[in-house]
Amino acid sequence: MIRPKQQAPALNFNLIEGGTWNLVAQSPEKFTMLVFYRGLHCPVCKNYTEELQKLKSKYLDLGVEIITVSMDSEARARTSKKEWDVADIPLGYGLIEAQAKTWGLYLSKGIKGKEPDLFSEPGLFLIRPNNEVYYVAINSEPFGRPHLRSFLKSVEFVITEDYPSRGEVAY
Repeated sequence: MIRPKQQAPALNFNLIEGGTWNLVAQSPEKFTMLVFYRGLHCPVCKNYTEELQKLKSKYLDLGVEIITVSMDSEARARTSKKEWDVADIPLGYGLIEAQAKTWGLYLSKGIKGKEPDLFSEPGLFLIRPNNEVYYVAINSEPFGRPHLRSFLKSVEFVITEDYPSRGEVAY
């Protein structure tokens, strides 16, 4: 189980924009916002990622870099990039089952024609520049994720008030 104040697990994957993305190589001013999404088949993910596109500049102004990734194939991720209004949101693809499990994501088997055989459910993480986990939100369904507009205000509060990470105690 990933907990705040721990070092984030290793993570790297390919990007639609070209090249690979590696968590340890990131150097955001304040946080990396890592958004795991279900994939092309998910209309809720489409809306969520499009909302992230609308708010991206506000997150960047706070020093928060954004990255998204799914277990989709390159072809499916390219279709998402083409069909969704997410021009400035980097899309990663090819997350493997072992990576999803390492990050504590719920996994689902496809039950409808457009769903892949296996995909991860959503997760959102804030990772500090030193690779320490600050915030964890893991969902077992496409709904219930942090509301991105109000989350923006929360992140602003965290930064301006130097609010500590919480939830690190294990039972």
